[in-house]
Amino acid sequence: MGSDVIFGQYIKGDSVIHQLDARMKIIIAILYIVIIFLAHSVSAFILLIVATAVFIIMTKIPLRLLLKAMKPLMIIIIVTAIINMFWFTGKTLLVKFWIINIYLEGIINSLLIITRIILLIMATSVFLTYTTTPLKLTDAIEYLLGPLKVLHVPVHEFSMMMTIALRFIPTLIDETHKIINAQTARGANFTSGGLISRAKSLIPILIPLFISAFRRADELATAMECRCYTGGDGRTKLNVPKTSCADWIFLLVIIVLGVAVVLLNTFIPIYSM
Repeated sequence: MGSDVIFGQYIKGDSVIHQLDARMKIIIAILYIVIIFLAHSVSAFILLIVATAVFIIMTKIPLRLLLKAMKPLMIIIIVTAIINMFWFTGKTLLVKFWIINIYLEGIINSLLIITRIILLIMATSVFLTYTTTPLKLTDAIEYLLGPLKVLHVPVHEFSMMMTIALRFIPTLIDETHKIINAQTARGANFTSGGLISRAKSLIPILIPLFISAFRRADELATAMECRCYTGGDGRTKLNVPKTSCADWIFLLVIIVLGVAVVLLNTFIPIYSM
């Protein structure tokens, strides 16, 4: 695995968040995402930034690794910021050129939306992918979706597919980098030319990537068959998940944080979107 590819990769650790029950971490992550979307004022976002920073420190994951995981999404973040900066209007006009009007409110809203996107990525990474092994994540998803078995929903297969897809994201990214380096060493150019020529230059990357993905899928299917994997019916758990006092305390902290965000939006709105 390339050292610069950590998106979706589990980072081993012994922090409090690492040791939380995977089922509770999924619930906490969902609640935290809802809280992030409830934030509409600068004061609420400041509180969420501080809380997220505390959670990151608790995981003991180096900040540089988290920032590297943001690199594949930088284009989306930048485009979103630019669109929102020109979209929002307000009372304080800063720049007026031709049909372009940039307001102070538009810049603030763009910054808040960027902050929201970063917080969403950090929250899901800290509570799920970076601190939870794929096996525990699979078991937790299967447990939480267990009631759907009454409706004959293949819960185990669904959770297994999600975990496999999540697990192979960093593998495919690393494979893409290897293919690009190999093609570049053979004289391929992916940066010059027009849009059509750049699109054509992707063909030498996509074809080997698809072949590699299908080969890995076939190897995985063979390995699962050799281990007599037949699905979730009748399967038992080697390690039965159990919630601890720390899980409930952490859940209570998230609920209190959500209440604080709502109160800040209502009573101390430094600036509201």
